[in-house]
Amino acid sequence: MVNAAEAYKQQQLMNAPPEQLTLMLYNGCLRFIEDGIQAVKDKNFEDANTYLQKAQRIISEFRLTLNMDYEIAHQLLPLYNFVYDRLVEGNIKSDTAPLEVSLTIMTELRDAWVGAMRKARIERGQGKGGQGYA
Repeated sequence: MVNAAEAYKQQQLMNAPPEQLTLMLYNGCLRFIEDGIQAVKDKNFEDANTYLQKAQRIISEFRLTLNMDYEIAHQLLPLYNFVYDRLVEGNIKSDTAPLEVSLTIMTELRDAWVGAMRKARIERGQGKGGQGYA
């Protein structure tokens, strides 16, 4: 049986606009990278592998869903490829340095996404000062 918290979380996902889902993916990816880094530091390599593979799957989803009709997609794809490769490297070598690089890049991309969401809300006249989902 699904508990109330899980049902609420599922309802949020089902009703979230696409830009909010993207933000959720960015935040999830960051959380998995952070957890992976901590697991490597704790020498819990099985958990590190699990967390980092989850982050890799999110990066793969970002790559697969890029709309290459837009110039920004051509700029994002190499970044996503680089981050993915650093996640794999850090996972294989149990090295936090490439994982920290991935964390930094994904944090910057997430923050840029939040800024774009705010700007779009302001341009649409929604929310005072663009406040809302972001």
